[in-house]
Amino acid sequence: MTRYIDVINVQELASRLGVANMMTEMAGFIREDYLRWEQFQKSPRTANHSDVGVIELMPASDEKHYAFKYVNGHPQNPTQGLSTVMAFGVLAEVATGFPILLSELTVTTAMRTAATSAMAAQALARPDCRSMALIGNGAQSEFQAIAFISMLGITELRLYDVDPAATDKLESNLRAWASTGGTDQTLTIIRSASTAQAVRGADIVTTVTADKTKATILTLEMIEPGMHINGVGGDCPGKTELDRRILEQTYQGNTRVFAEYLPQTRIEGEVQQMDADFPVTELWQVLAGHSQGRQSAQQVTIFDSVGFALEDFSALRYLHHVALEQGVGSEIHLVPQMQDPKNLFGVVAPRTSSLRRAA
Repeated sequence: MTRYIDVINVQELASRLGVANMMTEMAGFIREDYLRWEQFQKSPRTANHSDVGVIELMPASDEKHYAFKYVNGHPQNPTQGLSTVMAFGVLAEVATGFPILLSELTVTTAMRTAATSAMAAQALARPDCRSMALIGNGAQSEFQAIAFISMLGITELRLYDVDPAATDKLESNLRAWASTGGTDQTLTIIRSASTAQAVRGADIVTTVTADKTKATILTLEMIEPGMHINGVGGDCPGKTELDRRILEQTYQGNTRVFAEYLPQTRIEGEVQQMDADFPVTELWQVLAGHSQGRQSAQQVTIFDSVGFALEDFSALRYLHHVALEQGVGSEIHLVPQMQDPKNLFGVVAPRTSSLRRAA
């Protein structure tokens, strides 16, 4: 049967293992799969865009497993009491096509996005980074903060959002998490009056805004030598966060840009603003040692993150592993199980159904 993991099951796993530990472990699975990059069948996601948002299917597969995620992005959803992002996914056997896992991916996507951000920063940011500006304090922000605290040793967070209530929420959640043993480090949280104030002197800048527009969250004047920019919010056509002039610094060697899967990033990422030959390095090449990441302490590195299906493949693989290990989730009849596989009609035939509900 198919294992089913819902939001309550993910809550149970987070309670047992801790969110920080889950993201750290998930990052390990993502890194393992990035190092197997050439073994995967990959493609940009299939997207249905509208004026108010996007609905996407994101597939990836290797020789053993096939995975896909259904996900939306509707920035105005919170005004209707709905999440901006909602998702679920399936992990199946390539040999038979049988779905071994059906899982929620709304919470898990937040964890895998932050895990990927921190994994990329480990490879690209200066090793002495201790402060991070977090621009955009919505649904993704706690996960980003905790991943960077846990995986990079960030001890100072500088927060800014155009909505002060979002910053209230983030600060409250982080202080509660830290006070209950989420981190053994002394955590300094600074509220900022503007993006410029938040990023001044920061080692890492994470942008995770939600508006579906070509915005300029960071300007060239805000960028300081040696920064690492974790650009998360620009993730679909017509949605960006960085001043084009920041990217243009690549031509002078002052900046290097890194992406997950370039055919998708050129459509959806910050580099959609640039010509098709704009130089971008795929992250897997750095992780595998085929390309250098940061070339000097003064160079600015940019991770142009849009979210790639391989990361969802890894997240589903991790969820399946940890759910079995922890005995979490349930077994469901997602597809018929029949004594005679050719007698599909027997499933719905009166009084002769071959499908029985488990006790």
